[in-house]
Amino acid sequence: MSKESIKGLYARTKPFMFMIFLQTSYAVGSLVTKSALNKGLNHYTFAVYRNAIAALFFGPLAFFTERKARPKMTVSIFLKIILLGLLEPVIDQNLFYAGMKSTTATFASAMCNILPAITFVMAWMLRLEKVKMKSLHSQVKIIGTLVTIGGAMIMTLIRGPKVQFPWTNNHTLHHESPVNTQDQIKGSLMITVGCISWASFVILQAVTLKSYPADLSLTSLVCMMGTLEGSILTLVVEKANTSIWSINWNIKLFAAIYNGLVCSGFAYYISGVVMQDRGPVFVTAFNPLSMVIISMLESSFLAEKLNLGNIVGAIVIVLGLYLVIWGKSKDQKQQGHEPSLNQQENGMKRPIKHNVDVINSHGKPSSDVEVV
Repeated sequence: MSKESIKGLYARTKPFMFMIFLQTSYAVGSLVTKSALNKGLNHYTFAVYRNAIAALFFGPLAFFTERKARPKMTVSIFLKIILLGLLEPVIDQNLFYAGMKSTTATFASAMCNILPAITFVMAWMLRLEKVKMKSLHSQVKIIGTLVTIGGAMIMTLIRGPKVQFPWTNNHTLHHESPVNTQDQIKGSLMITVGCISWASFVILQAVTLKSYPADLSLTSLVCMMGTLEGSILTLVVEKANTSIWSINWNIKLFAAIYNGLVCSGFAYYISGVVMQDRGPVFVTAFNPLSMVIISMLESSFLAEKLNLGNIVGAIVIVLGLYLVIWGKSKDQKQQGHEPSLNQQENGMKRPIKHNVDVINSHGKPSSDVEVV
C-alpha cells in the first residue's frame, strides 16, 4: 500500500477512530467517577477540579500553538464562551454526576442515549442539519437515530436471563448498592435535563467555532469559565462547608485528573475537530456506544453479569449507529466537496464558509448542512 493510500485511509477513518476513543474514555471515566462518588466525592467540587485541571493543562498549550491563528476576541464570542462554560462544565456535569450518584454508572450512561435525538432535533430546528424527507440518506439517518434510542431503551428496560461469558471476572471489585424507585426517578430527571444542556453545548460549540476557529483556545477558555462559574455555584450551594474541597491521593484525585484531561480537555477538542468534519449530529450519534463499552467493562472487571436485554440492546445500538454513519457518509459523497489528498497534504484550506459542516467543529461539509 502506497504512502498516499495510507494517508487517504487515515483521513477517512480518523473521525470514527476519534469517536470510538472518545466514547471509550467516557465509559472509563463514568466507572472511575462512580467509584469516587461512592467514596464521598462531592460532585460540585469534582466538576470544579475537573475543569481547572483541563484549563491548566490546555491553557499554555493553546497560548503557544495558536498564538498566530487565534482570532480577535469580541463581545459576542465572549458571551458565547460564558454560556458554553455554564451549559456543560457546570449544568450538565453536576446534574449527570448527581443523577449517577442516585443510580448506577450503567443506568446513567443508558439515559444519556437520548442525547443524539435531542441534538438531531435541535440541529434540524436551527437548520444546522438539513433534512430532506424525500432523500434516502436523510430517512436512514432519522431511522438510525430512532434505532439507537430503541436499543438504549432495550438495555434499560428489558432484563431477561443472565449470560455468563468466558471473560467475565468472578472477583467483584466494587459493589453497587441497591437503587430504589424514587432515587431512580430523581436520577433520571437530573440526567435528562443534563442531556438537554449537553446537546445545547454541542450546538453552541459548533456555532462558536465558526467565528472563533481556534479549537485549543476555545477548549481552554470554556474550561476556565466552567471552573469560575462552578466555583461560584459550589460556594452558593455548599456555603461554609469547606471540608468538601479537601482531596487526597486516592480514587477521588485520579477521577478529577482523568476526567479533566481526557473527558473535558481532549473531549472538547476532539468533538470540535470531528464536528467540523462531520457535524454535531455525527458526534453525538456515537454516544450510545459508551453504554455498550461500560457493560463490557463491568462484565470483564467488575463481575457484573450481562443479561439478555443488555446484549440485544447493544446489537440494536450498533445497527443504529451503522445506519446513521452510512447516511452521513453518503451525504458527503453526494456533496462532492471533500478536499483532495494533495490539499490535505499541503495544508491548503478553503474559506471557512465552505469548510464547515455546520460550524467549526472540524472538517468538511455535508449535503444535509446549509453552509452560509
